[in-house]
Amino acid sequence: MAAAGGTPGPRVADCVTKVSLSVSCDNLLDMDSFSKSDPLCVLFMNSSGPHWCEIGRTEKIENCLNPSFSKTFVIDYYFEMVQKLKFEVYDIDSSNCSLQDADFLGEMECTLGQVVSSRKLTKPLVMKDKRPAGKGTITICAEERTDNRAVEFEIAARKLDKKDFFGKSDPFLEFYKQTESGWQLAHRTEVVKNNLNPTWRRFRVPLQSLCGGDVEKSIKVDCYDYNNSGSHEIIGSFQATLCQIQQGSQTYAAEFECINSKKKQKKKGYKNSGVIVIKQCKVVKEYTFLDYIMGGCQINFTIAIDFTGSNGDPKSPLSLHYINPQGYNEYLAAIWAVGNVIQDYDSDKMFPAFGFGAQIPPTWQVSHEFPINFNPSNPFCAGIEGVVGAYQQCLPQVKLYGPTNFSPIINHAAHFGRQALQQKTASQYFVLLIITDGVITDMDQTLNAIVNASRLPMSIIIVGVGGADFSAMEVLDGDDGILRSATGEAAMRDIVQFVPFRQFQNGPQEMLAQSVLAEVPGQMASFFNTMGLMPPQGNTPPPDLSASAPPQ
Repeated sequence: MAAAGGTPGPRVADCVTKVSLSVSCDNLLDMDSFSKSDPLCVLFMNSSGPHWCEIGRTEKIENCLNPSFSKTFVIDYYFEMVQKLKFEVYDIDSSNCSLQDADFLGEMECTLGQVVSSRKLTKPLVMKDKRPAGKGTITICAEERTDNRAVEFEIAARKLDKKDFFGKSDPFLEFYKQTESGWQLAHRTEVVKNNLNPTWRRFRVPLQSLCGGDVEKSIKVDCYDYNNSGSHEIIGSFQATLCQIQQGSQTYAAEFECINSKKKQKKKGYKNSGVIVIKQCKVVKEYTFLDYIMGGCQINFTIAIDFTGSNGDPKSPLSLHYINPQGYNEYLAAIWAVGNVIQDYDSDKMFPAFGFGAQIPPTWQVSHEFPINFNPSNPFCAGIEGVVGAYQQCLPQVKLYGPTNFSPIINHAAHFGRQALQQKTASQYFVLLIITDGVITDMDQTLNAIVNASRLPMSIIIVGVGGADFSAMEVLDGDDGILRSATGEAAMRDIVQFVPFRQFQNGPQEMLAQSVLAEVPGQMASFFNTMGLMPPQGNTPPPDLSASAPPQ
């Protein structure tokens, strides 16, 4: 997970999903004297600044006040950006579909996030001066466009050739897809050390990566002996189609001889270099972030604000908590930027907000997780505006103190994640936003808390404000390998994203949100898929989708 250095431009391509939007309207205004309106819908998009850009137009439907347009809009969807949409409906009077001569029937503005999380969004149409456009309404339906099938394998081997002088082989497998330009690597398993009869961990490969969705296309599987030098030795290889593998694994297991072509040429009576045993090969639906959101999964967003003494006295203009006459400081800017994107995915828009590291009234004890509205039984703030208001009111009432302990607030959020996991569906995911000026005091406890949280439906985003040394934060962001607790226990997955606010201070607000939230969709989908959890709505298991697969 790259820490957000420089511009996040190329990264955006990794997070993109194609969404297809279909449009229908009801009760449109009737502008034609002798017949009904002839509506057409135009879609505009805006992701920053005042400029709206036309994305496309539906066909014109003649004489209809309740049109369902057949032409859909397919657009790239970025979770980490607020993508504003504007649907304008016109009554087309000319044969060339010119908007110049057309009558305006109303418009509707929303964000793509709203459409995606509603799945089906119906809103009233309004005129340019925001008056209602009669009783007209518009309905947008969103659907993700992709082949999100994957193949799940369970594979072992027996009697592999011994390649190492002092020990047995250290085998791993590589799966290749056939392309016009040759074989392309689709998946590599882990290495099983010192074992000629290995069993590899169960894994999934997207169907598109493995065979382009064609179950009759050959797949090549190479078995190698791992060497630290990087020059791994081939043990043997085989080719088969997904269809053959599936048919073979129906009864007990599909077995394929592992053939080493060089050995075969040299050695008379060569039989094989071992047997690859495919115990399970089934085509499954890989649920995507959008499947979970549209299937009713809620993202719960918790905010934690650093009130430690190192921020400086809030009354001093040098303090990171100083709110300038324009009502700005880095904490507020970070809350607005991230909150604006996330609030579209939270149905009740009630955000629990906590402070840590301050002495709080009335006892002036130091607290590492106090609700900034001082209401422990209801720490929720209404919308991002509510969080901002509570923060502004809280500041003069507390004494900035210390130390900077992260683990209490991480454990607090984890408690809810643990409860949600007991529901056995992907009903809730938790995102904890920690805004801090830097230095962590309880590093060991924080590492333990993160490792524990990595097994729960949650992600942690840390935004560093100010100009401190953030090297400790970079450690928590598991880019340089797997994060381990103080006792050496490994995190199940990387759940921390660290972003230094100052790198984005002068850019548009969207850039910060983009960088901060870029990894949440992947973290959420991969967690729920790994745990075998389906979206709460429509949680019947997906059918086996491969074209010629026998029934599972």
